[in-house]
Amino acid sequence: MADNSSLHRASRAKNDEFYTQLVDIEQELNHYKQHFKGKTVFCNCDDPFESNFFKYFAMNFNHLGLKKLICTCYRQSPIAWAQLSLFENEYVIVKTEGGKDPYKIEINEVADYNCDGAVDLADVKWLLQNDKNSLSVLQGDGDFRSEECIELLKEADIVVTNPPFSLFREYVAQLMEYNKEFIIIGNKNSITYKEIFPLFSQDRIWLGYRNINADMWLVVPDDRDCEKIVDGKRLKHIMACWFTNLPTTKRSEFLPLYKRYNPDEYPKYDNYDAINVDKVSDIPYDYDGVMGVPITFLDKYNPDQFEIVAFRKGDDGKDLVYSLSNGGGLVSHTSAYLYDDVIRPIINGRKIYRRITIRKIFHGNSGND
Repeated sequence: MADNSSLHRASRAKNDEFYTQLVDIEQELNHYKQHFKGKTVFCNCDDPFESNFFKYFAMNFNHLGLKKLICTCYRQSPIAWAQLSLFENEYVIVKTEGGKDPYKIEINEVADYNCDGAVDLADVKWLLQNDKNSLSVLQGDGDFRSEECIELLKEADIVVTNPPFSLFREYVAQLMEYNKEFIIIGNKNSITYKEIFPLFSQDRIWLGYRNINADMWLVVPDDRDCEKIVDGKRLKHIMACWFTNLPTTKRSEFLPLYKRYNPDEYPKYDNYDAINVDKVSDIPYDYDGVMGVPITFLDKYNPDQFEIVAFRKGDDGKDLVYSLSNGGGLVSHTSAYLYDDVIRPIINGRKIYRRITIRKIFHGNSGND
């Protein structure tokens, strides 16, 4: 019988089972081609028989110049293997009660078997007949935190996947611990987590190319509610965006600033020494103090143009920082990061939505410096 921790993980995995559409993967990853050459890519939350991440990298293995592709899956994946199947039935690992055995696929070579000059699914289906590629059953449950998967993580150069949203904090913490490059999908709200937001201000994580306001339609299992069905795929609208630590051209773009500061248009907070800016496009070019801006600012964040001061929700005149050195308790500190459960900013006695506080880095006096 499975222990309670395994059952909890299986339950979370089931609730978090969203499969990314190939079109969304292509639109984002096509921006990173130069980063993949000669690299080992690890998709550690991806059943190769179902995952469009595996499909993308297998089909583009030669185009990207990959050294190796590794995919592992969690045993309790609730989606039927055939739903997004890439291969024929004969390749399927033996199923066990409650799900499939966890396994990994390692791809070292993708050849143009039908000699048509392109590598597509007609070639990919033969991947496992190549002696340079392998499929094997894992000893554990395939969880990304298992010893087996951590050893594979150490081997990898870049991690690309859609991890379980409920485990996003743990997932990112592991990537940071092993100093890995990554391109992953997460819930937008995870930006505000006390474990995640400091990474933005430390320039250890940032948003990908897809606009933060452009939510995704992800594939859900047959036993989950969906909002629409397209080409047989059950789709649900998810507040999701891309997170990465790979260099992007988007991150070096300067946000054009056109508005002049006017105290009547930019009220100060009752509980913090900063002005409120309701729209990112309304950031004044001539204000050198602290400004509270919407979370969507991170989609335009250029560290050469702005400094992130804090994620502001406090009401005591100071920031509250989650301190691991204080046993996970709350301590007062200035210019820090905010614990998730603190009160929101206040203007004229009215609470407003949470804000990121920033300060402009001046390079001159012009509006577009």
